[in-house]
Amino acid sequence: MKEKFRTNNRRGRQHFLVASCAMWIALVMSSSLLASPPSDANLPLDKFITEVQNSYRDVEAIRADFTQTYDTGGAGRVESGTVVFARGGRMRWDYREPEKKVFLSNKKEVLLYLPEQGQLNRSSVKQSEDFRIPFRLLLSRLDLRKVFSRFEDANNQFQHPPEDRVIIAYPENADKTGYRHVVMEFDPQMNIRRLVIVYTNDTVMKFNFSHIDRNPRPAAALFELKPPAGTQIINHQ
Repeated sequence: MKEKFRTNNRRGRQHFLVASCAMWIALVMSSSLLASPPSDANLPLDKFITEVQNSYRDVEAIRADFTQTYDTGGAGRVESGTVVFARGGRMRWDYREPEKKVFLSNKKEVLLYLPEQGQLNRSSVKQSEDFRIPFRLLLSRLDLRKVFSRFEDANNQFQHPPEDRVIIAYPENADKTGYRHVVMEFDPQMNIRRLVIVYTNDTVMKFNFSHIDRNPRPAAALFELKPPAGTQIINHQ
């Protein structure tokens, strides 16, 4: 029985590694989706970063459809669904394709529910900070300059609509964070169209967002999860 738990626990951690980048996405999404005047694509990079940060000020919640692609260098996995972000470090990712699952976080814990496996992976918020994504930053006001040590314009390195702006952000210590850099593509309204995270093990996580609803009114119950009786609960240490 103990060995079975170890196997499931390992699988759960693999899911959490993938899902933890969702935490980082919440950080960036909530900073960029406030309705704002079109930005000047020719703004100096430092001023553009400040504009992104300022746009976070009045955002309370965000709802969007997403497509997530996980590329390990050979086999890729594409998933899609709907995500809701809210102040206070709360978010809920409802995956619809190809496998139904729910990734949820509130002020106390992080949950990954896999209904087809009858399994719920659970970790405290404090424990989730041990993962590679700086989840604690979701709980405070955004400061990209504290998350990353360097930025560069990348419009000429990627294909994108001509009105969009693409930047690359680098962490101060890739070995500590687990990722080398993050690519962010913004449209003129500061909505983020695409985000790509390149990890130190050469895996790549890509997100595309659409149908963005700014400042919806999600019910508090949306950020609670009560699995059916008989669900296996796996607590991550």
